[in-house]
Amino acid sequence: MINNVIEIAKRAGEIIREGYGKNFEIEYKTNELNLVTEIDKKSEYTIKQYIKKNFPGHGILAEESGSEKGSGEFNWIVDPLDGTTNFAHGLPIFSVSIGIMKGNETICGVVYDVMRDALYTAELSSGAFLNGNKINVKKNNNLATSVLVTGFPYDIKENPDNAIEKFASFLTSCRAVRRLGSAAIDFCYVAQGVFEGFWEVSLNPWDVCAGKLIVEEAGGLVTDFNGNQISPFSKQILATNGGVHNSMLEIINNSKASYSI
Repeated sequence: MINNVIEIAKRAGEIIREGYGKNFEIEYKTNELNLVTEIDKKSEYTIKQYIKKNFPGHGILAEESGSEKGSGEFNWIVDPLDGTTNFAHGLPIFSVSIGIMKGNETICGVVYDVMRDALYTAELSSGAFLNGNKINVKKNNNLATSVLVTGFPYDIKENPDNAIEKFASFLTSCRAVRRLGSAAIDFCYVAQGVFEGFWEVSLNPWDVCAGKLIVEEAGGLVTDFNGNQISPFSKQILATNGGVHNSMLEIINNSKASYSI
């Protein structure tokens, strides 16, 4: 099925690329930080229609329209435009992210970095690839020389899971911390060896499903903040090259609440 996922991810990417920099409607979901555009909706509609036509028995969980139960064990987990805030503000860092689960296991994932025309793909037990070339996580066990990436939840003002304290702790523990605005791309950059680690709280399954598999197939490790295995539905995400995983867990769990608004 991965060829089908690639096909529709690229088709959705064309819709997004066409809409980039143009006038489009913006709506707000939970608050003023949580945007959705007509391009998100158009991309999602195109993906869903493709799935329904080609895989009519499959379930779909998509960011903008929610869950549609299928008749079998396959479910598509769809983020039609990951990085909507970047897209809306003219920052060319956003992606299409699609994973397929068979039962409770993710069997394939595709993340399409639209403006770079960079296609990240993985199938279970088959490795991870960027535009058809195999990728692997970076071999580095030293957190002090590592570059990390993170994101902030839409309810950051409530500081869930002491997200602000964790960010501050990592700033003084590694070479640099970046914040790109697309969790799916963050996962892929860990898989590619650009970053040694990525952590975030309060993500959704469409943010996690494809990227998690891509990191794992590239030789990386993805857990919660206690080091336990996770599903795409987990709310705590730590994805690393494996070498700095324990060091990052230690910092995460020693970051005490000290920030107030």
